[in-house]
Amino acid sequence: MIRSALLLALLSALPLSHAAPDLSTVSERSGFKHTGRYDEVIKLCKDFQAAYPRQVRCIEFGRTPEGRPMLALVATRTGAMTPAAAKKRGLPVVLVQGGIHAGEIDGKDAGFLALREVLENRAAPGSLEKQVLLFIPVFNIDGHERFGKWNRPNQRGPVEMGWRTTAQNFNLNRDYVKADAPEMQAMLMLVNAWDPLAYIDLHVTNGAKFKHDVSIQVEPVHAGDAQLRKSGLALRSNVLADIAAQGALPHAFYMSFADTDEPMSGFIDNVSNPRFSTGYFLMRNRMGMLVETHAWKDYPTRVRITRDTVVSVLAQVAKHGAAWQAAAREADLRASQVAGQPVDLSYKATDKVRRIDFRGYEYTRRMSDVSGILMTHYDETKPQIWNVPLRDEILPSLTINAPGAGYIVPAAHAAMVAHKLTLHGIAYRTLAADLPGFEVEAYRADKTTFAPESMESHQRLTVQGKWAPETRKVGKGALYVPIAQPKSRLVMSIFEPQAPDSMLAWGVFNNAFERKEYMEEYVAEDVAREQMAADPALAAAFKRKVETEPEFAKNGHARLEFFARRHSSWDERFNLYPVLRANVAP
Repeated sequence: MIRSALLLALLSALPLSHAAPDLSTVSERSGFKHTGRYDEVIKLCKDFQAAYPRQVRCIEFGRTPEGRPMLALVATRTGAMTPAAAKKRGLPVVLVQGGIHAGEIDGKDAGFLALREVLENRAAPGSLEKQVLLFIPVFNIDGHERFGKWNRPNQRGPVEMGWRTTAQNFNLNRDYVKADAPEMQAMLMLVNAWDPLAYIDLHVTNGAKFKHDVSIQVEPVHAGDAQLRKSGLALRSNVLADIAAQGALPHAFYMSFADTDEPMSGFIDNVSNPRFSTGYFLMRNRMGMLVETHAWKDYPTRVRITRDTVVSVLAQVAKHGAAWQAAAREADLRASQVAGQPVDLSYKATDKVRRIDFRGYEYTRRMSDVSGILMTHYDETKPQIWNVPLRDEILPSLTINAPGAGYIVPAAHAAMVAHKLTLHGIAYRTLAADLPGFEVEAYRADKTTFAPESMESHQRLTVQGKWAPETRKVGKGALYVPIAQPKSRLVMSIFEPQAPDSMLAWGVFNNAFERKEYMEEYVAEDVAREQMAADPALAAAFKRKVETEPEFAKNGHARLEFFARRHSSWDERFNLYPVLRANVAP
């Protein structure tokens, strides 16, 4: 007995190297007052893999500009730990992303909690047998490490948090289509590899004080492939029902007042443009979910609701994922057949209003002696039902016919555009020979408007003009991007000049709309007289324009340009969008 007791004492003094790792978070251990730094993510990623070697793999899919590893956890009980294996098995993939805005960090702590409980079969039991989960605890990692108190002054917890933007000051949730940030480029390559059926983007919203605690927006519901919308609506409805049954007070629209700081202005639902996650994935015929917990709820409440949402998504995909995946494949097929057909590229709420009861608080609005403007003050001790307008009928606001065959990008721009297309997984080919006289549609702008301020490091551009038939030389090395591919909506979103997040709209082709060559005015004066002497009809047209258009008549530069545009020195490429449309494949 003595020897046995001595042996037990000796053994208890030895380090337990074989003990299971602690998979709890700083957040849990602090009672959800704090959140950990990124070194905790690195440790937990490895520890989950160590604790569940057959169910979890920790992978690095990129590096941030400041050199930090971008980590994801692959979790499944199917053994499909690679994209190829998941594709071979026909398994739906769900990508859950936290910390795209690193001050809004609920998703990191909630995701680790949900993952542990799912692996322990305490939540959504059996769900990992029917799908692959990709969990990215923090997307904006460098921003996460810009750590401090009050980085979000209207957010109740955690005590310290990260920063909204990256080390390069990019807002990643404005970058899905333009893909400037190295982090976004890494994310898109991960998405191309795994092709997630659903992309769950976890946020915390700003806004007024009210009792509702989370909004769940999903697309396709209002937008995108008409049949796939049924799957998106089912996902949204089922998750809303699940979390409401657990005590949440959710809505299916973004809870930001139509008029800032004015509760009675109500709400306007929307479909995000593809610079945002939910607007982007509908263009790929996949489901995007935006989860926005309410900043004025405390951190324990927000983490719980986010955890419940993630668990619900996994349970719903386990139950319906096979059918939803089949619907997505059918949408891919339909998208490959849109040539010559009208395609919706942006959406907007109509003026149709319905009234809803909304759980708010009593409030007063009075003029501030600080700001000098009308300010709203809420009394959270006095709940109040607001009856407010909601505009949630959403219709297309931009519809354009797809080209008959595809788009042509001249060789001068091919390398830059090819890089972007590769990031999005869009098919293209490079032309091996010149096409000396090829029938195309060219877009010439009648009016150009450059944004007065920079946005996300770009000077945005809007144009008015039209596509028209032209015969143009297409040189060797140009890109041909066929419309007959599953991502046809994304192709059009990138190339159509008036699409809200096209390359043109983001200022990528601004040079084409900047005049570079000029004729000296004393030369233009002589050219004008020579042209009128040689062409009486032109002289008559100029006279009519002077007599009927007062603004033109008093603008000497415009009068001379009237003739300069008809001279052989005029740059015919000025205001010509470099990308062409083809109705026959080259």
